[in-house]
Parts: sequence; C-alpha cells; structure tokens
Amino acid sequence: TIEPVLDGACAGLAAEMLGTGLEAFDRTIEYLKTREQFGVPIGSFQALKHRAAEMYCEIELTRSSVAAALEALENNDTAAPALVSLAQVKACEMLELVSNEALQMHGGIGMTDEVDIGLFLKRARVAQQILGDAIYHRERYATLIGI
Repeated sequence: TIEPVLDGACAGLAAEMLGTGLEAFDRTIEYLKTREQFGVPIGSFQALKHRAAEMYCEIELTRSSVAAALEALENNDTAAPALVSLAQVKACEMLELVSNEALQMHGGIGMTDEVDIGLFLKRARVAQQILGDAIYHRERYATLIGI
C-alpha cells in the first residue's frame, strides 16, 4: 500500500509549512521592531502585539503536532496516520493565519520584491493544497480515530 509513503510525504510537507510559517513570523517580528510610525516602532502597538502573540501560539501548537507525527512515523506507531493528518490540519491553519498576518503587518511592501513575505504567502497557498487540504485531512483524521 502507498499510504505509509503518503503519510511520510504529508509529515514532511507539514514540517515545511511549519518552517515557512516560522520564517515569516521571524521576519515580521523583525519588521515590527524596525518600522516606525508616530516616532515609535510599530511593534510597540498593543494591537500588533496581540496579533503576533496569536501567530506565535499557533506556530508552537503546530510544532508539537508535527513533532508527534514525525515521532509516530519513526516508531511505526499505529496512530501515525491520524497524527500525520492532525499535523497537516494544524500546519494548514497556522500557515493561513501567519502568512495573512505577516502580509497585513508589512503593509504594501509585503507584496514587493524587496521582502519575501509575498513569496511566503504564495508558497503557503500552494502547500495548503498539496497532498490534501485541511478539509481532507480533518475528515481523514475523524475517520481514523472513529468519529
């Protein structure tokens, strides 16, 4: 059966999406520290701090899901297929949030060639569709755990 191979590919893709989200987040935080408005860094604005905190939380939840999926695959755990689908769902949702927020926080410059945020957004949209989107993996997860 090809399922174990696809699970490995999905786990790898989830890890790639995690890395993409993390890099977009790191660059956004750096931008928030350096971009000034009204004489202060925009990262000092409470509304942006809250949005950045939500991004960070979603990245960390995804990191845990991806780590669990990879460990289960490595140990040939029977729960691996379900954990892979869970990681894929979390990665898709996290990358949707992080790429959108990163672009919003960068403003118009985010879609220029000067910064890679627009590239991360485009890569996110492609990665979210490869090997099954969040809807597919949510349904697969539910089936695998017997819901």
